[in-house]
Amino acid sequence: MGQKVSIIMPTYNCGKYILESIQCVQNQTHKDWELIIVDDCSTDNTKEIVEEEQQNDERICYVLQKKNGGAAIARNTGLDHATGDYIAFLDSDDLWTEDKLEKQLDFMKKNNAVFSATGYEKMDETGDSLHEVMIPPKRTDYNKMLFLSDPIGNSTVMYDRNLLGDIRVPDIKKRNDFALWLKLLKHTDVVMGMPDVMMRYRVRKNSISANKIALAKYHWMLYRQVEELPLWKAGFALFCWAFVKGTGIGLKREKV
Repeated sequence: MGQKVSIIMPTYNCGKYILESIQCVQNQTHKDWELIIVDDCSTDNTKEIVEEEQQNDERICYVLQKKNGGAAIARNTGLDHATGDYIAFLDSDDLWTEDKLEKQLDFMKKNNAVFSATGYEKMDETGDSLHEVMIPPKRTDYNKMLFLSDPIGNSTVMYDRNLLGDIRVPDIKKRNDFALWLKLLKHTDVVMGMPDVMMRYRVRKNSISANKIALAKYHWMLYRQVEELPLWKAGFALFCWAFVKGTGIGLKREKV
């Protein structure tokens, strides 16, 4: 069975960070990969940076969207171009350790896992550590995912495309990654978590994900419109999200 990994990287005006993200893929010890960069109509120098790297590495595929459609549509465009056996996601301002793909593939093989996630460390916009790591639960099923409100990091995920198929990312502006994990967990029992910290997540100011009120609205849309939960269950899930967000109970955070 092949071990080619299709890495989906949506991007929008990330010229300041994207070269470092591309290079962390090129530095992987596992070499059988393709990097599909989907540019959602950036207005900065993203296109020039990616095209220069593409000239020197045929494993990089650059797709420029005809119009700005948001991260979910960009991720689906990336999935449309994927030819690998596994799917991984990497945001264009996040970073991987150089052995991330190799160790995660080995972990999945040893544990017969079709869907997995790793730990990650938070950093600020300049790349300095915020001295906090997040470790995913060893096993997370659909209900645990729903009521813990996504205990895994988007750029840590990998899943077996051959076994789970081409599942589309729900088209909501935010939390579409969370919505995808819920869809995947309707096709497999659990997402298995690795304790290894293999990704660095860039915390950026003024993002929608930093605005809790705006984010609550997207969670409600996810619960009601995507998952079609009854009103009481959606309300309970939103309460759990707010509680976990406020207290961190149920999530493993460590200071480093």
